[in-house]
Amino acid sequence: MCYVFYSSFAAVPLFIPVWMFYMRDWIEDMSKKKEAEFRGQFRDSIQAMASVLKAGYSVENAIREAGKDIAPMYGRDTRIRKEYDRMTHQLDMKMTAVSVLEEFSERTGQEDVENFVNVFAASKISGGDSIAVIRNTVRIISDKIDTEKEIETMIASRKLEFNIMCAVPFAIILYMKLTFGEFLSVLYGNPAGAVVMTVCLGIYLGAYRFGRKIICIEV
Repeated sequence: MCYVFYSSFAAVPLFIPVWMFYMRDWIEDMSKKKEAEFRGQFRDSIQAMASVLKAGYSVENAIREAGKDIAPMYGRDTRIRKEYDRMTHQLDMKMTAVSVLEEFSERTGQEDVENFVNVFAASKISGGDSIAVIRNTVRIISDKIDTEKEIETMIASRKLEFNIMCAVPFAIILYMKLTFGEFLSVLYGNPAGAVVMTVCLGIYLGAYRFGRKIICIEV
């Protein structure tokens, strides 16, 4: 940005806040990606649990069997495997299924996990058919996660276009600087040119923030 908009690296300290905002967005994107991966893992695990419950297993044994069912699907170092190994160990230590699942919810901090555990705990307290409730909750959560994936697939091309468009202004200005340097020289090395380029930079950053909001769709 310093070179493209000001043809100087003297303004680097002024761009530290911009860099910090960019890194915050990057960390947020990486975090969302990891959370999306875990939601997919969680969906597979509760679907396996629902199948085991349908076969007549208790909730405690269903947790153990679900951990075994997802073992071939995910490596030992994946988050869901670690969580199920921990829950199995807690069950072996004679903890109740409700306590084990509540701790699981607290560790993950995932909305879907919290909803699943809350519904299960409420059905236990009310004395309802917990197995039927769990199976219905699994279906709802799975449909929600599948919908999120469908939306993500639909807007994947738009995200790629957004990333390309973010790079286009830099490519154009760099091309102009390399091929028609004299044409752009009026914009550099003088106060008026610095003001014009600052306005252009502000418009670019505003468009970047607006574009991120457009491609961010919550379900």
